[in-house]
Amino acid sequence: MGRSAVRSPVGGQGQEVPGPRASVPQVPLARVSPAGLAADGDFVLTILLVEDDDGDALLVEETLRDSGLAVRLTRARSMAEARRELSGEHGRPAQCVLLDLHLPDAQGLDVVGQVLAEAPRAAVVVLTGLAEEGVGLSAVAAGAQDYLIKGVFEPTVLARSVRYAVQRRQIEQAAMALEASRMRAQENARLERGLLPSPLLHGAGVQVVSRYEPSRSLGLLSGDFYDVVETPDGTVHAVIGDVSGHGPDEAALGVCLRVAWRSFTLAGVTGTGVCELMQKVLVAERTGAEIFATVTTVELPPGLTKAKVVRAGHPPLLLREPGGVRLVETAVGPALGLLPDGRCHWREDHLDLPAAGGLALFTDGLFEGRVSADGGRLGEDGLLALARRYTGRPAEEFVTAVIAETRALSADHGGHSDDVALLHLEWDKQK
Repeated sequence: MGRSAVRSPVGGQGQEVPGPRASVPQVPLARVSPAGLAADGDFVLTILLVEDDDGDALLVEETLRDSGLAVRLTRARSMAEARRELSGEHGRPAQCVLLDLHLPDAQGLDVVGQVLAEAPRAAVVVLTGLAEEGVGLSAVAAGAQDYLIKGVFEPTVLARSVRYAVQRRQIEQAAMALEASRMRAQENARLERGLLPSPLLHGAGVQVVSRYEPSRSLGLLSGDFYDVVETPDGTVHAVIGDVSGHGPDEAALGVCLRVAWRSFTLAGVTGTGVCELMQKVLVAERTGAEIFATVTTVELPPGLTKAKVVRAGHPPLLLREPGGVRLVETAVGPALGLLPDGRCHWREDHLDLPAAGGLALFTDGLFEGRVSADGGRLGEDGLLALARRYTGRPAEEFVTAVIAETRALSADHGGHSDDVALLHLEWDKQK
């Protein structure tokens, strides 16, 4: 390594201090990247010295100069000055803080907490007196990465402590990020189970196939939900919904609406009455007035001759018949939460059912993905054309193929930008 420099603002403006003396062994320095990874090579390490005593500060500077570390050293004489330096307003934030615990405006272990609060990614090495070794250990327990006793440590010890403290802090940050990711995955799994329950059927002659695919572009769970239940009279009730937005609040609201729908349905509320009650639940539970939800409910009576459909701002349905697939546009009312009570009106519509066939209910994430470089989207017509390619497939294969095809079409243009839910109901009265 060639000459290193220690920039010291002690006693005035920062000045370049000559590099290590020739008689001092050179200590190899790990390159510390902004991302917090370490690799071999030279790199100027940013250090903030928080020390009000000029003599102690000079001792640390000289020891750093003799250590072989290439550093940019800045000094703060108080906690107030340290906060300004740690904010990063004056350049690159410090990667390591050499910290005295006795400052004019802060004392004891509380100083460690204040520094970590201001710069959670910085490594902290506490400087203590000879009679305060126990305080140093307590500081490590409070979050510091290491401690050194003033006037005792050698240049090589200081270099090793700083290097290891920075790397130890990086490892701690990586471990915390990994744990946070694991907790988010567990939370998403719990929310997904709440959004996508098992159908509650008793042999009504209707088979259910469902799929759910979270959006990977945003990395957040959305509020898409669906459910299927059979009431004592043999009617099969199905719902699919989509809460606007992405994140845990929206997903939790989707769970709430799904559970509310199942409760209302099993209690005997059907048709537009379910939408009216779900709107009340949404307005009471949402975190912002701008949040709304689109919903479609379907009722398949025991004879499977006509389906009752209620749509609240939701996309149309795909009806599979022996002769092909068609897009079914039934009467549609406003999405839940868009208009106040008293101004929302939904209408029940009826759909003739073939002797054998299927209904596919889906959220708009299925057809809103970009499929061209100019930003063009698949759209409902494109989805219909795609679905017709798999007309004769069994329900399981049909659902799998449709989602896989839409995913493939959008793969080169950002992938699915929203969650995708698809609920397929199939029957055959001749069996």
